[in-house]
Amino acid sequence: MSKKYRIGVLGIGGVGGYFGGKLASHFVDSNEVEIIFIARGENAKAIQTNGLKVVTLNGEFIAKPKLVLSEPSEIGVVDVFLVCTKAYDLEESIKKYRDCVGENTVILPLLNGVNHAETIKQILPEAEVWNGCVFIVARLIEKGIVKVDSEIKLFQFGCLNGSKEKLERFENILRTAGIDVELSENIDKTVWEKFIFISSLATLTSYLDKTKGEILSSTEHRQTLIDLIAEVSNLAKAKNIKVNENIEQITLEKVNKTPPSSTSSMHADFAKKGKTELETLTGYVVQEAKLLNVATPNYEELYNELKKR
Repeated sequence: MSKKYRIGVLGIGGVGGYFGGKLASHFVDSNEVEIIFIARGENAKAIQTNGLKVVTLNGEFIAKPKLVLSEPSEIGVVDVFLVCTKAYDLEESIKKYRDCVGENTVILPLLNGVNHAETIKQILPEAEVWNGCVFIVARLIEKGIVKVDSEIKLFQFGCLNGSKEKLERFENILRTAGIDVELSENIDKTVWEKFIFISSLATLTSYLDKTKGEILSSTEHRQTLIDLIAEVSNLAKAKNIKVNENIEQITLEKVNKTPPSSTSSMHADFAKKGKTELETLTGYVVQEAKLLNVATPNYEELYNELKKR
């Protein structure tokens, strides 16, 4: 009998919970594909006892993965390592689970930000690392329960130098599990266009402690948002990322379409006074812009103020 294709999902929060839940639910009795939830603590106990409940706008389902593990020695080597942690936990997570990465393992980070593949490569230079991007509004509302608040639940991934056979096999597995998936020929463009949206909005909602609706209703705050979008767009272009020519207008239209009450996960983390993705979403722009002589006065001012908090 052929070896099972093993997918490890690290970080069973909103992103890992929904997409991992779809995979675990579909392949629960499969002889070909095995899904491992990598979780610990109370969340792991809740999933082991009752399964993972995923509540969407169109109904709910319960995923009962056969394997909910936390230690690398229990997990073993996987074929695809889906990393769905927060950006600030990435480095520690890759170091902890490096024994799960074999010579044929693909690592696919699904995190906010644009430089995660580089971070992983610094730790595991021989590893095959793809790039990915998801469009979903989802969060862990209590242990073992994920709530999805968006109609869009899109999973995009790709790799310019990746094996076509591996890429297409994983795409087929995702599609078979009922996931809306796109294998992107230019994933860097996709990831950066999402980053321009998330970085500018997360930075300003966190700095002002205001919702998107409150920002757009103020002429001054709206202009600051437009300036932030322009600055990070200029950085993308300086890095030779082929983003859409009208990316600034497209990003502002995306912001306009989000609910007025929406903010950002970074804003929520600041409000809770916990760890934040400030370095990933704001600091990265400031640091890279300095290296490339790109002017980012608004980013610098807001970053320096947010660092004090």
